Amino acid sequence: MKLKQLIEGLDYLQVEEDFEEIEISSIAYDSRKVVPGCLFVCIEGYKVDGHNYIRDAVNRGAAALVIQKNAVTPEGVPFMKLSDTRKMLADISAKFYGYPSRKLKLIGVTGTKGKTTTTFMIKSIMEQAGHKVGLIGTIANYIGDKVVEAQRTTPESLELQEMFADMLKQGVDTVVMEVSSHSLDLNRVRACEFDVGVFTNLTQDHLDFHLNFENYFNAKAKLFDLCKIGKANIDDEYGRRLIEMKKCPMQSFGIDNIADIKAKEIIIQPDGTSFKVDIPNGNIDLHVQIPGKFSVYNSLSAISACLEFNVSNDDVIKGLSNLKVSGRAETVKTNGDYTVMVDYAHSPDSLKNILETVKGYAHGRIVVIFGCGGDRDRTKRPIMGQIAGELADFTVITSDNPRTEEPEAIISEVEEGIKRTKGEYIIISDRKKAIEYAIKNAIEKDIIVIAGKGHETYQIFKDKTIHFDDREVAREAIKNT
Repeated sequence: MKLKQLIEGLDYLQVEEDFEEIEISSIAYDSRKVVPGCLFVCIEGYKVDGHNYIRDAVNRGAAALVIQKNAVTPEGVPFMKLSDTRKMLADISAKFYGYPSRKLKLIGVTGTKGKTTTTFMIKSIMEQAGHKVGLIGTIANYIGDKVVEAQRTTPESLELQEMFADMLKQGVDTVVMEVSSHSLDLNRVRACEFDVGVFTNLTQDHLDFHLNFENYFNAKAKLFDLCKIGKANIDDEYGRRLIEMKKCPMQSFGIDNIADIKAKEIIIQPDGTSFKVDIPNGNIDLHVQIPGKFSVYNSLSAISACLEFNVSNDDVIKGLSNLKVSGRAETVKTNGDYTVMVDYAHSPDSLKNILETVKGYAHGRIVVIFGCGGDRDRTKRPIMGQIAGELADFTVITSDNPRTEEPEAIISEVEEGIKRTKGEYIIISDRKKAIEYAIKNAIEKDIIVIAGKGHETYQIFKDKTIHFDDREVAREAIKNT
């Protein structure tokens, strides 16, 4: 593709050399992926600045450069200076791959909690209705029959557009994706055209990045500038605000008489949740295999999105009835009269939700094992400690993904919160030993909740990343008990 085709219509600030006839074979923002004929876009990131890798990109064959700030560029290599290279990367990536999102049914799900489960629910319902569905999210990316490891919840714009194009080649007609607040603030989904946007809720998380709730909400709300129609949880304060903002035509869902799609007659049991859903053309009796009120909201999110594509009530029932999502209230088989559950809960509200759900049907002690991630929002650590102390009978405070922080320092901040309660607890920094301790000391009717990492199969330390799967560790501990 000629470079003039890629940059046509873009509001660039300065052009050096004649760009008109340069042939572009690919686009990259990582110099290691540059090949001859590539357009190298310099992104000024939070940890890495692409401008520092211009020489490497040119040595690898970059045909032209896009920069955002003054930088030394090799003589004879054309460059263009723009005010925001992230926006340009999104725009030219979509153009380079032929605007693939326009050819797909594209559903975006945003919110603090429930994004992953909601996307899997949508995928299951739409597949039941006969669609070939791609999924992009936290656990993995599904492109036709391929499963690709997810590096982040929402890929960078270049990889995202390439993924859409690949999905079209694989015969995919519908894509459902988690849309993170980071991706919205950083323009990763800028050039995507969503048929439906879904807002699940907003609770404390990512304040290390957004600094305050208002910024966090405004980032989430950007999705609804890109949608044909939006669906929002009317029982959530920020969902109501979003509906009132009317960024696009909006419909509501909730456990509320004024919602467009609403749930009622909710029964929560250890094996799942049963409820009725009122929809515009009738009602549906449902049972999902994930216990908890949050499962009702996730189901409503999914149903409200799928109804835009004329799915039948039977498609909804079959799509949701047998669905299980990795690391979301996932039980591990035991050899005794106690329960082990692995859940991704890593924010105050999600930890509260899973513990309150379990408390609703528990006949014995609730034991929770959890820690908090390093290099992330520190303010939530004592809050989560207090929640555990108030709702669990016994807490094992341990390590999560400490990253560059010392695990003991993180644990001490969690401990500040649990000390405000009368909850009993122990500190075992080594996560494997913490899980083994809880299982070894389990008594009849205990429910052991291993929270924080869910589907993750790794643990990140300052100097290394190791294989670590809560479910595998729990199974091994059960076998050895």
